[in-house]
Amino acid sequence: MTETKALDLIHLEDVDGNRCLVRVTGRLRPGVLTSHDSLRADVLISASFVDARLEMCLSQQDLSSWQRSLSELGPGGNASLGAGRGLELGIHVNDERSVSVWVEDPDRLTTALTIRTSEDWIAEHHDRLQHVRQAWPKEVVETASAVYEWSPEHRH
Repeated sequence: MTETKALDLIHLEDVDGNRCLVRVTGRLRPGVLTSHDSLRADVLISASFVDARLEMCLSQQDLSSWQRSLSELGPGGNASLGAGRGLELGIHVNDERSVSVWVEDPDRLTTALTIRTSEDWIAEHHDRLQHVRQAWPKEVVETASAVYEWSPEHRH
């Protein structure tokens, strides 16, 4: 099986050059049961005052939490990725046409920026999430606490 090319889970960008991308690049440790379903990602942040590339690890729980957040998101709402583990990214919906994005990497960078969005950005991000899940499906099941097995759908 060939490796899937990188996919953007988050892609927010405006005409002023403000940008936040979370680009999933592959599995963290393919073939290792305990981390096979964890995904590597690059967080790319650009604005007039910052241009950064940071690394992030996404679990299947992060993807499920992101899906729930997107489904409930509206003006004044918040969504986040990576809460409580290393790099954390958050989005606050200011109104139907702009969001505030903050990135906190305790060891390297904390920044916030505002990005003007398209009207259908939430629906677009639901589609992005589905593409990531199709490219790197969950293939490991936890049968008991800290006991893992390949799921029946796993392709060898």
